[in-house]
Amino acid sequence: MVKRAGPIVLAAFLLTGCGAHSIQELKGGEELKGGGHAAHGPARASGGTAVPGRDYNPADVMFLQMMMAHNGQGVRLARLAPDRATREEVRTLAAAIATTQETEAASMSERLIGWRQPATARADEHAAHGGMPGVGEEEIAAVADAAPADFEKKFLNMMIAQQDDAIQLARMEVATGLNAEVKAMAERVDASRSAQIKQMLALLDQ
Repeated sequence: MVKRAGPIVLAAFLLTGCGAHSIQELKGGEELKGGGHAAHGPARASGGTAVPGRDYNPADVMFLQMMMAHNGQGVRLARLAPDRATREEVRTLAAAIATTQETEAASMSERLIGWRQPATARADEHAAHGGMPGVGEEEIAAVADAAPADFEKKFLNMMIAQQDDAIQLARMEVATGLNAEVKAMAERVDASRSAQIKQMLALLDQ
């Protein structure tokens, strides 16, 4: 699932879900418009109509539900690095990702509880949005089982794709969500994941 272009390994895919974006696109700073994630994102499919009597809409709920699951996948992936990564920079970044995403997931869970909304959407709702974006069991296993010499490269490529998924979910929430606090949360997700991708690209170049 990983292809090479010169010395750099490219994560030229969105791992399960709505589209594909390469590291070359990310390096070029291309806006993800008109296709891929943005064209099939969960918030657009959920609709922007406010819930009567509430300050949120279905897009806000779906963003929180999908991001909680997505963050759980990211934490599992990040937890592979402390015992496997060779470079301290990779281990430190992975630890920061795990801590950030666990904190975010706790906050998202509290908000859904406050809204009396389930922590997860029905499977058919995810299917309507192109499936749950993120890494699956096979992808996590592929990183976990990587040879020591290959681990960091596979880990960084997989995590870049994972964090790009989060950016697309966040941008759809900003575009179609209603709740100001959730939209601000989505903006923070976009900023943090974008910074992490930039750092991981630099690590791949070393």
